[in-house]
Amino acid sequence: MKQIFNINNLVRDNIKALKPYSSARDEYKDATTNQMIFLDANENPFNNGVNRYPDPQQTKVKALLSRTKKVETKNILLGNGSDEVLDLLFRAFCEPKQDNVIVLPPTYGMYEVLANINDIEIIKVNLSENFQPQTDKILNTQNSNSKLLFLCSPNNPTGNSFNTKEIENLLNNFNGLVVLDEAYIDFSNQDSWLNRLEQFPNLIVTQTLSKAYGMAGIRLGVCYASEAIISILNRIKPPYNVNELTQQKAIERLKNETGVKEEILTIIKEREQLVKALQLIDFISNIYPSDGNFILIKVDDANLRYTQLINKGIVVRNRTNQLLCENCLRLTVGTSTENKKLINTLKAL
Repeated sequence: MKQIFNINNLVRDNIKALKPYSSARDEYKDATTNQMIFLDANENPFNNGVNRYPDPQQTKVKALLSRTKKVETKNILLGNGSDEVLDLLFRAFCEPKQDNVIVLPPTYGMYEVLANINDIEIIKVNLSENFQPQTDKILNTQNSNSKLLFLCSPNNPTGNSFNTKEIENLLNNFNGLVVLDEAYIDFSNQDSWLNRLEQFPNLIVTQTLSKAYGMAGIRLGVCYASEAIISILNRIKPPYNVNELTQQKAIERLKNETGVKEEILTIIKEREQLVKALQLIDFISNIYPSDGNFILIKVDDANLRYTQLINKGIVVRNRTNQLLCENCLRLTVGTSTENKKLINTLKAL
């Protein structure tokens, strides 16, 4: 019988004992009035728009995300890209040289990089031939030091979403935290697991403003989890990890829900048209189903085709060296003009 989940059993001892840094803006939070004279943070007093430190809790951004995603602000943590959020998870829950994490290749490469940076053992349980988690194998592989399980759904680089029942099984039976990376969820017809956050106390969902929101340049990642998990991550995050300009641009974009939705629908439509066109290219042997803003294709010679496209001024991603992706190229869905140029170029090769 599975034990009742207790997040305190997973937190590193040094994190439990940590006294977090208290910034000037943490100690005085009510900055809503223009009548206050701020002489507490050793800032330059001459206003240029960014002379003051940013809100360390990104209150306005979280309020907009809360409204859009139907998640309370206490369940939200923002990071300098999703990579910072993932790194915080390693630092909060994984003891160097002792604990391990489980990843499912082929998948997003930063999980392994961050594990190596933090000196955490990596256990790899390959996806099946149809790119689904091998649930029984994962659960049989875990041990008492397995702290994090990374699921990328829709998966990068394959594009497919994982079976809901398999994810449920893992949430119910994995002893550590299940990190569900939903960077591409906006392009999928699958429901986000944000809807079930309260049902699974060991569930962490990460999303980003880089993909559907078109803001890769501002580096803003989002973590959704229980209040207890978010509280732990807030203890160790840098005090001003999301800068003022990033917050301003995020607020501007989040307020434009209609524009974002229109772009998402356009990308999905272009993805469908791109799939149809790719079916007519004779050296493409497989077009994998995609719930992302990209398509994985299998060609006769990935290295050759990649180089040919480069020579024609088109850059795609060569994934042939990744597990189960021999001779595969990953194509991001571009604008209508870019996609047409890609297809015409492929036809001419």
